[in-house]
Amino acid sequence: MQFISNKVQDSMGTLPTATDPAYKHRPDGSTMKALAWFGNRDVRIIDAPIPDISENKDVIVRTTGTTICGSDLHLYHSEMMGLQKGDILGHEFMGIIDRVGPEVTTLKPGDKVVVSFQIACGTCRYCQKKYSSMCDWTNNSSLQKGMYGQRDAGFLGYGHLTGGFPGGQAEYVRVPFGEVNCLKVPPGVCDEDVLYLSDILPTSYHAVMDTRVEPGDVVSVWGLGPIGQCVVRWALLKGASKVYAIDTIPSRLVLAKQAKGEVVTIDFNAEDVSKRIQAEVPGGLDVCIDASTYHEPKTLLHKVEKTLMLETDVSETPNEMIYLVKKFGRVGLIGVYSGYTNHFNIGALMEKGVRFIGNGQAPVHLYWEEILNDYILTGKFDMKPLVTHRVNLEDMKELYDKFDKRYAGVNKVFVQTKVRIFDQFCSLTVYSDVLV
Repeated sequence: MQFISNKVQDSMGTLPTATDPAYKHRPDGSTMKALAWFGNRDVRIIDAPIPDISENKDVIVRTTGTTICGSDLHLYHSEMMGLQKGDILGHEFMGIIDRVGPEVTTLKPGDKVVVSFQIACGTCRYCQKKYSSMCDWTNNSSLQKGMYGQRDAGFLGYGHLTGGFPGGQAEYVRVPFGEVNCLKVPPGVCDEDVLYLSDILPTSYHAVMDTRVEPGDVVSVWGLGPIGQCVVRWALLKGASKVYAIDTIPSRLVLAKQAKGEVVTIDFNAEDVSKRIQAEVPGGLDVCIDASTYHEPKTLLHKVEKTLMLETDVSETPNEMIYLVKKFGRVGLIGVYSGYTNHFNIGALMEKGVRFIGNGQAPVHLYWEEILNDYILTGKFDMKPLVTHRVNLEDMKELYDKFDKRYAGVNKVFVQTKVRIFDQFCSLTVYSDVLV
């Protein structure tokens, strides 16, 4: 790993970093299993040093559950800049506190916690508003600042564009600013109920809140992976009168129909999405949300431009949303886009007065307590129907390949480590045939 100095000075101030010579490992040389990136479609289970406390506010988490997020496929396909061989992946995980730094007072070894995928300092102007994904001080990437003008927060397990922090597809993880970035789990709660507070539950909730789904709205969701499935359900919980759910994978379309409320599914390979929605909603949709992904162009033109690296992202879904939303309607992007696109319909955006909202990386800390207390503990939102498989950490190399190919109805997977403590409160009994 390429080291940089512990303190980096730029126009925003002094940035604490994780990938510096002070990053410590267990002095006894003990190792752990971890999933690491080595190139395009090349991920491997490796023996890596177990991290130790490096800074006074660190905690070390012994992972009990992790997963693959759809956005991890961008790393798997080498589409995310800033990856280095040997980077440990994974940004959605939970576990048991193993060690704490000397300045940590509210967490202790043995506490069960969920870890947010973003690393927030807890004190900057954004963190004070719980906008944890926009923390000013935890990402040292000059590349990201050059591309976007400012930096997001540092993210765990997402390469050096987001700070180079080793991730959670491993048996142990160092979490900087542990008291800020760990949510203590109440006793008697199943791991599979709360793991996804790390990312997809706050991310999908943020898409609905930030794009302002209101009672009576007609909403459409593009992309029915785990984020899209949750967006459909949150929209209905927030009062949407109807949700159009768009994808092409039969198992995803079936799963979306199981949400409580009026859901109309559309297979975009079987029919023209624009013609169907315009015929049924001639005045235009109130809200459109893109929960899809930038690396799968539909038309030949974008396939050629993507192959030749003339664009990093594809504008087909955003253009479709701009076309179908009503005048002064709202369009939200929660699907991960990273760079530049061609043929964007900026004219329709302006002429229709479309509120085009980049939802950004969701501020997990703004929502995770609300989701836990108001929706998970009350039973209003149940993740179990969306969890289709459970596998072991050692299976993750094969799992990436199957997840990428959408094999055997894979939707959301719970990955358990060998150090996982038996969870007597978990009633989920789905066992994996994903590798068969």
